[in-house]
Amino acid sequence: MKYRIWYSTEAFANYVIDNTDLKYRETVKKKMYESDAKNTKNFHTMPDHIKKILYLDAPDLIVEMNHEPIFSVEVSTEAGTGHNVFQRFARLAASVENNVPAFYIYPEAVVIQRKNSIRWDKINHLIFKALKDVMHIYHIPALFYYFPSEFKTNPDVRTLDNLNNGGLLFDKNIQYSGSPLSSDVQMQQMFLAMNEVISTFESEGIIEGRRKLLGKNIIKNHINYMDSEYFSKGGDNSSNSSPLSATLKVPTQYIINYLESKNHKIGELLRSREETILYKVDAKFRGDPYPGALAAIDYLLCREGVTFEERKYNLVLVWSNIEIDDKNQVIKLIGKKGKVNDFIDAVQKSESKNLLSRDYNDLKKKYEIPRYYMQVRYGSTYSKVKHIRVFSYFADAILFPDGEFWRDA
Repeated sequence: MKYRIWYSTEAFANYVIDNTDLKYRETVKKKMYESDAKNTKNFHTMPDHIKKILYLDAPDLIVEMNHEPIFSVEVSTEAGTGHNVFQRFARLAASVENNVPAFYIYPEAVVIQRKNSIRWDKINHLIFKALKDVMHIYHIPALFYYFPSEFKTNPDVRTLDNLNNGGLLFDKNIQYSGSPLSSDVQMQQMFLAMNEVISTFESEGIIEGRRKLLGKNIIKNHINYMDSEYFSKGGDNSSNSSPLSATLKVPTQYIINYLESKNHKIGELLRSREETILYKVDAKFRGDPYPGALAAIDYLLCREGVTFEERKYNLVLVWSNIEIDDKNQVIKLIGKKGKVNDFIDAVQKSESKNLLSRDYNDLKKKYEIPRYYMQVRYGSTYSKVKHIRVFSYFADAILFPDGEFWRDA
């Protein structure tokens, strides 16, 4: 078996290889280029089966066996309050949607120091349910592990040994710079689960291996652990947690009436569902953390099948505060921060990276010819910035106080 390890940071690739059974395999490390928008010189060289995982966003690591991706890894050291823990969610969804198991490493809590206070900023427990809902739909592991910290062993922030690191524990081996402490129990369990994935795919093959993974004890037990963490940290009070606290459910007719009041002709897709989930963002148009939060809302509230067409409710992103007018069965956008031209500008800036309008003789740089050919196949899919890709992938409609977009099919 030959393994390729696609990485954003080589130190983290070393960390995963040396702590799993990959150290006994024939491995090659390869630099991962996350999008055509960010790396115009190299992204087109990424294999097609890796590009498919990167269509929304790029994880920190992808491991492939004989040219088949077998798992991805995402790691963060950020505080996980509110929307933050969902910032990387689209990356996890893109992996699992392509039948590739995903591992997510994130702190249970991080010390936040402000002018007059210092405290542990704890994780939003709703991430556990979001990952469980993804697994229910795709039947592929999406596993969460805590980035090691002093949170449980030393909850008094005034006595922390690692206050400068936010209470987090990093591996001391310089070859793994920035990686989690490998001797931590959570990391040891993660390495065992990765070994189970490797062993299962080697012994069962890719297709049969995917089918059997969720039944493996070490994976099944960790999913049970994730369930227990969800309930012990708040459980079914999740409607009060971000991003669900920023959602409203309304009759779809209110949305149709709103769009038709602007003389738009609306097709079948929006009308096919009786109710709609509105994700309201009263802020200027931008990316993180909203793309990942939108993806999480899809799985938490809307999605029933493997595509956006298989939703119980429409999912609409609204860049505004909202008033509901039940008498006239319509919504009103009362915010002023969201501007439709900010969306348009982001799209246009991305299109400046598109080569398809050029003549052949204008493709002067050597890398532009194979890149042009990639764009012939995929259009501007990988040339658009991440948040534009994610918003347009997940949202059935995007509403601004001064403009709107929607899907008809």
